[in-house]
Amino acid sequence: MHYLDESHILLFLAQLFILLLCARGLGELFRRWKQPALTAELLVGIVLGPTILGRFWPGFHAALFPADAIQQGMLETVAWLGVLFLLLDTGLEIDFSIAWRQRGSALAIALADIVVPMAVAFVPVMFLPDAFLAHPERRLLFGLFMATVMTISAMPVAARGLHDLYLLRTDLGFLTLSALAVNDVIWLVLFAIILGLFTQGAVAPGPLLLIFAGTIGFAAVALTLGRPFSARVFDALKARDFPEPASSLTVTLLLGLLFGAITQKLGVHALFGFFLAGIVAGEAKSLSEDTRRVISQMVYALFVPLFFANIGLKIDFAANFHAGLVALICAVGISGRYLGAWLGVALTHQPRVNRDLIAIAHTPGGMMEIVVALLALNAGLITPTVFVAIVFSAVFSSVVMGPWLAQALARRRAVSPARFLDEGSIVAQLPDEGRGEAIRLLAAKVASRSSPVAAHRIEQLALAREREFGTALGHGIAIPHVRLEHLRDPILAYGHSPEGLDWDAPDAAPVHHVFFLASSAGAEDVHVQILAQIARAMARPENQQRLADGHDPEAVYRSLAAILESPRPKGS
Repeated sequence: MHYLDESHILLFLAQLFILLLCARGLGELFRRWKQPALTAELLVGIVLGPTILGRFWPGFHAALFPADAIQQGMLETVAWLGVLFLLLDTGLEIDFSIAWRQRGSALAIALADIVVPMAVAFVPVMFLPDAFLAHPERRLLFGLFMATVMTISAMPVAARGLHDLYLLRTDLGFLTLSALAVNDVIWLVLFAIILGLFTQGAVAPGPLLLIFAGTIGFAAVALTLGRPFSARVFDALKARDFPEPASSLTVTLLLGLLFGAITQKLGVHALFGFFLAGIVAGEAKSLSEDTRRVISQMVYALFVPLFFANIGLKIDFAANFHAGLVALICAVGISGRYLGAWLGVALTHQPRVNRDLIAIAHTPGGMMEIVVALLALNAGLITPTVFVAIVFSAVFSSVVMGPWLAQALARRRAVSPARFLDEGSIVAQLPDEGRGEAIRLLAAKVASRSSPVAAHRIEQLALAREREFGTALGHGIAIPHVRLEHLRDPILAYGHSPEGLDWDAPDAAPVHHVFFLASSAGAEDVHVQILAQIARAMARPENQQRLADGHDPEAVYRSLAAILESPRPKGS
């Protein structure tokens, strides 16, 4: 028998120290370069693993990461806890109610983004030589798995890219995230079923139907009955004044453990249960933001860096790198996801100008693609060579999405927001009575320039939009916006709040600058450009201060016109 002793603990602590220090440090550097942190975390594992350290300094590598079952098991356990908590946090980030309100369009885009990538990927991977397959006799399951992997789109990467271009809080961003949320649920179900079938040994109708029915049935129960039940639990915790965020954190983790055990018993992986638990817990209004923040910070500060660094410790990337296979996986993954999302957007009759942006936002594979690939590798479904190709595809698609999205936006014709502003649409000092009153006052300014629509109707549309998806951008800025059918040109109004308004901003900062935009339902291109250019201009502190120094509508108008007059530089 093997027992844990003090030397195991000492080396384990040293491993954690080195991996966390390097992964977190390099990850922060990559973030400043606008690159995914997972690239840095994988790179740390590659450098410290058999690819570099084990090849050039094998003695030091063997001393630091010995081939000892207990030692490896300790690090592996922590890493896999990270996978489960990552899925829990991913579920928490999905606003199921928002996705449900967009279910028609979101479902159409998500289904196209599942079917098309699977079709694009399935044929070429089915003709791969046997040398790339772990089990050539089970080529069909391999093909189904690879086709499913190609459907995975990274919501966090897409959200970050849209945020950097000030598009996250627009209708375009709203629809993109809703479709990605639905996409996450579908591909996870598919993967869980495929992995369950592989572990059972054969693709037979009986096991297939049993696993499928069990997975869908449990998901349906969890999302219908589980959501109100968990909401009542969190409400009870809040009513009885239990210590927070500790109590809510405990309940959320217990829910993840319970759902994970259930899905594992059903024949699918526990990760699907943790994902469902995150969605269910995340729908509870009483779940504090502190709890969500604690879970996310714990996952991304500790578990995620260790997980991705540990991947590099396990695989020799140099020995298992095949350039042709990497190129194939990158090509079918990116092209399939782009084409699928583009066709899905076309089916929803979205404006043509939005199709490229939404389709590009669906192209990154990201960390979940790597997680799923590692699960398949551990199960023996794929070879290390295929795994390495999937990792390179996930990293490459995540890196290129941001510049690709920025280039697509830059190709649109420049529009000056100052054109749609006049002095009569300025409120130099908004009263300190909340965002509802600010919206009411600015809606009245818009209505005075759009006589067919009453002010209260514009106000109602704006408030309904706020309830669906808040328009605060952070850094003291909010851009409520509405669509009015009759408008020929957009209308822009502005109000300044010296005290600051509570607007549920993502950074929890009060809002001082409120822009109210009304545009025609058909002017999607102009609408998106105005929102993005306002956000970009107001991200500069000197511009905010310039507006704050204005004490009357005329002075504020002159300053604002000058700030917004300059067209966006090409390629910015």
